[in-house]
Amino acid sequence: MAFEISLTGKTAVVTGSNSGIGLGIAWELARAGANVVLNSFTDSEDDHALAQQIADETGTKARYIQADMSKGEQCRRLIEEAGVCDILVNNAGIQHVASIPEFPAEKWDAIIAINLSSAFHTSAAALPMMRKAGWGRVINIASAHGLTASPYKSAYIAAKHGIVGLTKTTALETAKEPITANAICPGYVLTPIVEKQIPDTMKEYDMSREEVIENVMLTRQPSKEFATVEQMGGTATFLCSSAAAQITGTTISVDGGWTAL
Repeated sequence: MAFEISLTGKTAVVTGSNSGIGLGIAWELARAGANVVLNSFTDSEDDHALAQQIADETGTKARYIQADMSKGEQCRRLIEEAGVCDILVNNAGIQHVASIPEFPAEKWDAIIAINLSSAFHTSAAALPMMRKAGWGRVINIASAHGLTASPYKSAYIAAKHGIVGLTKTTALETAKEPITANAICPGYVLTPIVEKQIPDTMKEYDMSREEVIENVMLTRQPSKEFATVEQMGGTATFLCSSAAAQITGTTISVDGGWTAL
């Protein structure tokens, strides 16, 4: 039996998707035929133009819906306003680095809200839609830090470990239905934000670009290569395929061997 990936007629809602991994996933899902809903907390002309560009270049329907993922009611409104949600990609996230005694309480609360609680709220709103449609995919973007830890990232690591747990519970609650739930665990991905960090890090360490990438940024990534947003999108698209119908409740690491150490 040959497996083909065609998502024509499906609608994907991707949180935190006006740049980086979320945008890369939205593009790949649209290229596979899915209609897509982009999201972030902003509401600029550029946000809506991104959706129009995806629609124009892929022939799908694409639109942008503003929602603040730190607020549960707005997370649920996003799904309700989308109207249809066959594929839910919980990608929204923020980061802050500090030791536990120095970690600002408001930063902890914001990271847990955006990186973890938002996925609960969107899932709670989307699962009834998927059940009514008789098909669904929940894809949570965790991290290598959902499987391992580093110092000074307590909130991020707690949230990403929580996302992995939420994924497993979602999978168990939908196991007898044509709905799957999985987590993608990226290592370092070359996003625009990461790209902007490279010149400053070169100055800080007096290193070349290649030295910074291999010896600073990718010190824990054995491949010594960044993953790409297109690879994240390809992995998400595979999880939506019929070939992945029995893959549920698990994590897929796209981390260049990070978690193999």
